[in-house]
Amino acid sequence: MILTFADVITPEEHRAILAEIAGAEFVDGSETAGGLTAQVKRNQQLRRDAPQLAAIHDIVLGALRRHAGFRQMVYPNQLHSLLVSRYRSGMEYGAHVDNALMGEATVWRTDLSLTLFLNAPEEYDGGELALESGSGEFLVKLPARAMVCYPTGQLHRVRPIARGERLAVVAWIQSFVRGAAEREVLADLARALDLLGREAGKSPAYDLVHKTHANLLRRWSEP
Repeated sequence: MILTFADVITPEEHRAILAEIAGAEFVDGSETAGGLTAQVKRNQQLRRDAPQLAAIHDIVLGALRRHAGFRQMVYPNQLHSLLVSRYRSGMEYGAHVDNALMGEATVWRTDLSLTLFLNAPEEYDGGELALESGSGEFLVKLPARAMVCYPTGQLHRVRPIARGERLAVVAWIQSFVRGAAEREVLADLARALDLLGREAGKSPAYDLVHKTHANLLRRWSEP
């Protein structure tokens, strides 16, 4: 399931992230790609030990914590391996699947990948996030401050930049609910609860759906 969220960060948080990036050093993005994937990764990213990354991580984490829709759909356990990527004219990231496990001192499973767009679509040509859907590519190019979230095991690429510059925050989520199908069922039940609550308040139907949601979450969640 591919999820998009508008206005994930506030305008003030957006400006703060851009200010951090303005004073940071970018390096060849292939340093965080292993094996043959490094051959198709042609972009730049903030140094992994850049002090600005900690501030950006805190801003994004705070935004996701207060975003009820994101929590309801994703059941996040850990936000990890955050980086800032930059694509300029001619740069791209060929088809690949992100690593299943990331981290060094602590290793996290990667259930979902997220891309938080930092500049407006009209500021650059190309640069769409292309997600393989089985019947072709699904292209994503969102406004600044919007975010796309998708299963990490999905084959994807960033199409070549023809003009301008594409800036984005990229990170990964280990979810309390490992399976994408199970997360979708829980998200549907949560939406049904919202609808039932708004239309009829607390009722026998609401209680049954609430019970089912809670029991499935208990069964499928992992610490």
